[in-house]
Amino acid sequence: MKKRHGLRLKKGLGQHILKNRDMIDEIIARAGFSASDHVIEVGPGLGALTLPMARCVHHIYAVEKDPHLAWMLAKHLSREGILNVSLVIQDILEVDFSEFPPPSGGKVGVIGNLPYHISSPFLEKLIENREQVSRAVLMFQREVARRLIASPRTKEYGALSVLIQYHARISPLLEVSREAFYPIPKVDSMVVEIDFERPHPQRTPNEDYFRRIVRSAFSHRRKTLVNSLRASPFSWGAADVLKALRECTIDPSERAEALSIDDFLCLSHALREK
Repeated sequence: MKKRHGLRLKKGLGQHILKNRDMIDEIIARAGFSASDHVIEVGPGLGALTLPMARCVHHIYAVEKDPHLAWMLAKHLSREGILNVSLVIQDILEVDFSEFPPPSGGKVGVIGNLPYHISSPFLEKLIENREQVSRAVLMFQREVARRLIASPRTKEYGALSVLIQYHARISPLLEVSREAFYPIPKVDSMVVEIDFERPHPQRTPNEDYFRRIVRSAFSHRRKTLVNSLRASPFSWGAADVLKALRECTIDPSERAEALSIDDFLCLSHALREK
């Protein structure tokens, strides 16, 4: 547990306060939210992003798990006379996004400095709620961010890369040094935009099956596609897998990291027909 000027930060919640004012202003500028936007902020902490962003958007739903930080943020908001921020003391992974619709019936935006340990489950939650979210501007551990934006045939490219890029256009916005936080974390960060309004153009009628194919293919990264898919819970025979690969003009000796999103879409369609 850390303590500074009466503030106790909980290591178990992955709390790191963004303190660099120039970086805060840059993140808000790159996020590009407008005066008509309603935004969910994940983990506002003491309001480093909340207070300046409240002057740029219509309304913020600040979701903070720590009641003590929420109480301190409420005091800051009151002192500054900011009235367009609603504090929600709850775990973001348990929040029902449908509780925060903008009055126009449109979609909400999302912004936040994510605790690193909830990156993957929160991305899954975002994907599940993509019909209600226009785009998200999130800070990740740089290693995770590189996985989100990775291209085929790179070491960072994996199931997470394929699945998030299928649902949204991913754009790196800026890198953030660990020195911009208190306490200083062990790694640097990167801010990434996830635009659900611009998904991959080719779609599949069975997204659940597509997701399972992608995860199966990457479950044994060092194996060829034939062996990875044969070892999956689907229990396909080698002949079926080879036939599907030929239909998609995919070399059976390739590994999963060589396939594009379109390759996976083709493969999921061909295997589903088996």
